[in-house]
Amino acid sequence: MAKSEHISQILARLPQQPGVYQYFDDGERLLYVGKAKNLKKRVSSYFTKQNHNGKTRLLVSKITDIKWLIAPSESDALLLENSLIKEHRPIYNIQLKDDKTYPFIVVKKERFPRIFPTRKLIKDGSEYFGPFPSVKTMHTVLELCRKLYPIRTCSLALTEENIEKGKFRVCLEYHIGNCLGPCVGKQDEDDYKKSIAAIRHLLRGNLGEVVRELEKKMQEASEAFRFEEAEQYKLKLASVRKYQAKNTIVHPGIDDVEVYTVVQDSRCAYVNFLRILKGTITKGHTSEVRRKLGEEPKEILEAAIVQMRDKFGSDSPQVYTPFAIDLPLEGVSCHVPQRGDKLRLIEMSERNARFFMRDRQKQLEQTQPEAATQRLLETAKEDLRLSELPVHIECFDNSNIQGTNPASACVVFKNGKPAKSDYRKFNIRTVDGPDDFASMTEVVHRRYSRLLKENEPLPQLIVIDGGKGQLSHALEALESIGLRGKIAIIGIAKRLEEIYYPGDQLPLYLDKRSSTLKLIQHLRNEAHRFSLEHHRKRRSKAALRSELDEIKGVGPKTRHELLAHFKTVKAIGEASIDDLTKAVNLKVARAIHTHFEAKK
Repeated sequence: MAKSEHISQILARLPQQPGVYQYFDDGERLLYVGKAKNLKKRVSSYFTKQNHNGKTRLLVSKITDIKWLIAPSESDALLLENSLIKEHRPIYNIQLKDDKTYPFIVVKKERFPRIFPTRKLIKDGSEYFGPFPSVKTMHTVLELCRKLYPIRTCSLALTEENIEKGKFRVCLEYHIGNCLGPCVGKQDEDDYKKSIAAIRHLLRGNLGEVVRELEKKMQEASEAFRFEEAEQYKLKLASVRKYQAKNTIVHPGIDDVEVYTVVQDSRCAYVNFLRILKGTITKGHTSEVRRKLGEEPKEILEAAIVQMRDKFGSDSPQVYTPFAIDLPLEGVSCHVPQRGDKLRLIEMSERNARFFMRDRQKQLEQTQPEAATQRLLETAKEDLRLSELPVHIECFDNSNIQGTNPASACVVFKNGKPAKSDYRKFNIRTVDGPDDFASMTEVVHRRYSRLLKENEPLPQLIVIDGGKGQLSHALEALESIGLRGKIAIIGIAKRLEEIYYPGDQLPLYLDKRSSTLKLIQHLRNEAHRFSLEHHRKRRSKAALRSELDEIKGVGPKTRHELLAHFKTVKAIGEASIDDLTKAVNLKVARAIHTHFEAKK
């Protein structure tokens, strides 16, 4: 495959998500690492813009492969970019290659803890939050913390003994309201700790606790007629709601950890691996694993972890996984995160695995369409618990408005694609009024009794647009012609996309992102479109016939001549007798004119 064609296919598959991209040359050497708010737009710009400088043109000329990692936000992508550049030192990266580190906010472990920015992480029991992608962002967060909760900024040793001896005096910060004076005993330690606890919630992005506490205090102040105090709490609430907490990739307290997650389709599993050292991600990789028959995700992950640790030379003592596993490695503990930063790592790893899986599927569609179709059908067979591949699927839908001109349609998909030449329309013959159930019975009976009579191939799956009612009546039709149990049949209810099976009261809910659900939705939407189109044509034809056929002297030939001349019934109704005589004789023209005048 030519380089340009390979790159074009990758660009077509790129997600429109924030993340980090990596460029490789033909020797699989990493050339460049970059971050993007939208990976598809940013990476595509390298190959579409013409005004690049010399260095960028040289870089683009050497690119033979592109890989990427998605991230929760642009800020996270920037931090991940920094980690990868420090780890791999790509030859085309200049910025972020030095050992400069991003700033953190530290909650110092001391009596009346201080909160301040730092670039050094010291293991003294203090708590660090960050890293922040910019100093400006960090100062914005600090400013909000201090605005909501006045805390000290001094470095005095506020021991109980020093305060009791009166060694300190209040400073300017106290007088302007930025500090409540713990140095002179004007604020006790318990009250100060409550402010620190609220600030911790804010720094972690857990604003719910902060909001509830502020709302409670505002309500209490208002009920006690302390309206100025209530107004201050109201302003603080507004500041919190305006503030958008910055989710960092990794909490700095998470060190020397490996994260593994797995997603799978009908043929393969995809295992994502992340390595975290000193609060930053240093490696990210997704491997494709061929599934064995009946192999569970737990077994896949256990085997993959052992292989990937050996491949990457990893020896972290702690492993995070989305579910409990039995890992036969001495000195390694497994943990299933339930909340906080650790759980966010699991979620990020799963997103990368899922995007890798979709990328592989899109790549297969580009290079091997037949294999992609086979995979789609195998996935549908597995998801819908079918006994054979649904190569031939048919879907039915009814259309009527207040019982008028009832019509139905059957659409046919073969190998996952519409076979429009096999679509069929039905005019309901045996049902009076708006009875969808009886209409479904009629069309299903007519469709398959005819296929049996003409010895045509039957589908492997029938999809009914509707819930349990429509499904049960379609099943009655199949039973009446001896096909019950010989063709798989399901119903799909529109409201919650529920899949119903004959005789099963509980519906099946497929993953909203699954290829099987998308295939069924495509069938249902195509059947609805085709049925509605047929119904509209019948209604329009019936309305046209009834309007002109009421007029004495207007038969099919005259109606055709009128429509050929005036185009619409409305234009005929608005025409004068002189205009009408251009298409018909005077007697008919007067009859038409009199008819429409009487209706005005």
